[in-house]
Amino acid sequence: MNTADITAEDLIALVRAYNPKSNEKHIRLAYEYGQQMHEGQFRHSGEPYFTHPVSVAAILTEQQLDDATIITALLHDTIEDTKASYAEVESRFGRDVAELVDGVTKLTNLQLNSTETKQAENFRKLFMAMSKDLRVILVKLADRLHNMRTIKSMRPDKQVQKARETMDIYAPLAGRMGMQWMREELEDLAFRVLNPEGRQSIIRRFITLQRETGDVIQRITGDMRLELEKAGVEVEVFGRAKKPYSIWRKMQEKEQSFSRLSDIYGFRVIMASDDECYRALGIIHRRWRAVPGRFKDYISQPKTNGYRSIHTTVSGRDGKRVEVQIRTRQMHDVAETGVAAHWSYRDGVRSRNPFAVDPVKWVAQLTEQLDSEEDHEDFLEAVKLEMYADQVFCFTPKGEVVKLPRGATPIDFAYAIHTRIGSACVGAKIDGMRVPLWTRIKNGQSIEIITAQGQTPQVTWLDIATTGKAKTAIRRSLREVDRARFVSLGRELARSAFEQINKTATEKVLRTAARNLRLDGPEDLLARLGSAEMTGSELVQAVYPHLQPKPGEQVDRKRAVVGLEPGQSYDRAPCCQPLPGERIIGITYRGKGVTIHAIDCERLADFEDQPERWLDLRWHEGPHPAAYGATIELTIGNGAGVLGRICTLIGQSQANISNLEFLDRKPDFYRLLIYVELRDIAHLHSLMPTLEAESEVAEISRYRNMKLVKSGK
Repeated sequence: MNTADITAEDLIALVRAYNPKSNEKHIRLAYEYGQQMHEGQFRHSGEPYFTHPVSVAAILTEQQLDDATIITALLHDTIEDTKASYAEVESRFGRDVAELVDGVTKLTNLQLNSTETKQAENFRKLFMAMSKDLRVILVKLADRLHNMRTIKSMRPDKQVQKARETMDIYAPLAGRMGMQWMREELEDLAFRVLNPEGRQSIIRRFITLQRETGDVIQRITGDMRLELEKAGVEVEVFGRAKKPYSIWRKMQEKEQSFSRLSDIYGFRVIMASDDECYRALGIIHRRWRAVPGRFKDYISQPKTNGYRSIHTTVSGRDGKRVEVQIRTRQMHDVAETGVAAHWSYRDGVRSRNPFAVDPVKWVAQLTEQLDSEEDHEDFLEAVKLEMYADQVFCFTPKGEVVKLPRGATPIDFAYAIHTRIGSACVGAKIDGMRVPLWTRIKNGQSIEIITAQGQTPQVTWLDIATTGKAKTAIRRSLREVDRARFVSLGRELARSAFEQINKTATEKVLRTAARNLRLDGPEDLLARLGSAEMTGSELVQAVYPHLQPKPGEQVDRKRAVVGLEPGQSYDRAPCCQPLPGERIIGITYRGKGVTIHAIDCERLADFEDQPERWLDLRWHEGPHPAAYGATIELTIGNGAGVLGRICTLIGQSQANISNLEFLDRKPDFYRLLIYVELRDIAHLHSLMPTLEAESEVAEISRYRNMKLVKSGK
């Protein structure tokens, strides 16, 4: 069914197929309300905007989710993009739905594509949203999936931005939640945008391979089903080729070509019970040779998101390596829907899958190791490590199981036990033998940590540790050593940063900044400032956001000058043409606003006896648009193409030429004025050496015309 054509009745039918007891009236009301609110709005593709929320709702019906989640999907953009309000949504559809819609709105407004520090802070907020109600994330993931499916209608630069964001954040998040099918589709859709040539190359190789070997999947599926049925086992077997991005990633990780890559096919064997899963494993291993080191038992050691399955890789027909996943039907349902299984319905009854993880417990477990991260970059690193990590299982001397990412070292193990043990670590034993701290832990090994009083983490440990928790604890310990020095330095930097905007770094100002930045207090803030973990500009923005542009945001010309009265207009003196970044002085004119001059302008001498007309002004910090006129005087050789080369160099410097004026023409040279539009004084200083380096440029200087004065003295 084309999602653009889904009516209210179609959507209700999709819900009732798995939940006959759903509130049909509520879903219909939500459909009609959303349609009414989005009336007159259109997507980039030209379709009515409401086709998007309906499509998101349809995606969530595939997960067999509850009514509240489906209604939230229909309304998820109403508070943000229409005249609808939280209060109105609450009065019509209840608090549960209103809070979910509000949560999705807040997530949408996080701008996860911003700088890394911001991205990390947004990750933190994202996990906070998860802790309140995981369904917010489910709706957001479905929202992103539909946007990626229809991404072709966006501008190419927006496509790349959204695809990168999807690959870095949403795809691994879907994987961490156990929704593997969604992770794979999001990765493939993003891969299609970010590397279309690579994707097409892999697809072409698949087609060639199929032409050469025939339908390998069908043959191996048939072989497995025959072997298991001969043993009297009821079984379902599914086979598939792995997604292009999954293959691409394996090629990059293993540094192998497609032809040398082994496990490009995957098979799922669905059994009736746990016992039969292990029986099936024995049958498959007797029939086909198992590949060493490629066996994982997630039935006895489930993943934190509830995932259970046996993974093994065997040499199948024609020596082709294939990955086999063996699980029960209930395990398969959780593997497909992940944490979402908690809200799923089957035949009108909440699914009581024994393997479905309680979302509250899952989020608590996920955030437990992340909530101590004080530093934004540390947090981002920790989250990404936890999301992408493949796991190894090792044991304490008492036999307790500890799960760590692949590549973990004894230091990671020590911090996983307790931060105190990690910090006091001086050595380690693996299976009773003393080993260096940089040793990589393997599955099934027993680890003993040797500690000593007075030991503190070493700087070199940062290169040895792999887990986010260990790295964060080490950094925190190292920071504390120099904390007093950083606080003192930070205080001086804060004073300087606020003086630049004519403000004072009082204790109250610092407390306000710390509170706005969600830090523990002024001392913590100053320590971060002194250790270069944040900038003076970020500190000022936390207290006076109106005085500082956001990173990457251009300063509006209307508020480019700081120090003017509200509503007071200004213009640049034509005599000196001051540029952003230069020291400036304002001269007031009755009824005509303020004219700003460069500090070295000769015209200022005319106003020495009128100090009441002088204003101490400065340019706003931050990137300015290339819209400020300046004049350059050039003497150039009268050769073919010289002026063209000059103009090209100016264009390449991201400056615009507004006018050319020839002052003198001789048989062998020209003298001319070039009127250019620049960002700031730095832009001028970078442009002039570029022009001077041209071989046909004899002289170059900044031109100022002191005859051009403003009347009204």
